[in-house]
Amino acid sequence: MDAPLPPGALRTRACAKINLTLHVLGRRADGYHELESLVAFADCADTLTLHPGNVTVLDVRMNQGIPGPELTGPDNLVLKASRIAASRLGLPRAGRFLLDKELPVAAGIGGGSADAAAALRLILAANQAEIDENQLILAAMEVGADVPVCIECSASVVTGIGEHVTPIADFPELDAVLVNPRVPLTTAKVFAELGLEPAARLASPVLGYVSAGSVRGTIASGRNDLQAAAISVCPQVADCIAALEGAGATPARMSGSGATCFGLFDDETAARIAAERVAAANPDWWVRAVTLF
Repeated sequence: MDAPLPPGALRTRACAKINLTLHVLGRRADGYHELESLVAFADCADTLTLHPGNVTVLDVRMNQGIPGPELTGPDNLVLKASRIAASRLGLPRAGRFLLDKELPVAAGIGGGSADAAAALRLILAANQAEIDENQLILAAMEVGADVPVCIECSASVVTGIGEHVTPIADFPELDAVLVNPRVPLTTAKVFAELGLEPAARLASPVLGYVSAGSVRGTIASGRNDLQAAAISVCPQVADCIAALEGAGATPARMSGSGATCFGLFDDETAARIAAERVAAANPDWWVRAVTLF
């Protein structure tokens, strides 16, 4: 349960981002990879609190472990978001951020990006500002390619390098289990293993229009084109997928650039039982039964 909110403070959740499909279409001449992805969010999250003020600082509390420099240093995406909000959006007022970190780091579920998007939402509120949507997306992209979809935190089709976000109306809630072997896996390593040269083209877009009624079929027929590359760098990804499949998940797949994997189940009870089974067999893993929305 979240601590009571002090007077004047603002708080929001930074939900885990799950790439239900992730298709690599190619690599642009500038080096960025062009993707299309069906994205949903999970009801497990970091929590970000802002005590508005004129000096911006960040404190981090970990659910487990001690925060490393990637969470406390100046390159943290919450602090980067606050700098870009001031320089690009003209929103100078931020303050003291407190990040309660529940999601694993470098895990392919957009934890840092979700934290940055949460910071932007809180800064908008602290400045009582209304920003043009296109300007907000440009600012979010400057923070990171996964940040735009995390602003609204709702199921969407994401294309380009992350800048094109199309929400899916009436997205059906999905019962799932998330598993991470507690092995950090950086996006850069996975894309390096994929090994695409600039201007290389792999495929054409296939998602098109995704409706509420076609979601499960789209997931079943989709794939994660980074999965094989991630497994070659981090074999534990394959172990996570096998554990989810063994617990009855259909399908089981890696999210993002890994190492977190998800499995879909028929209902909440099946997901909870599967999570208990996987956690019991792998006590060192991070395992959560979740609802995707």
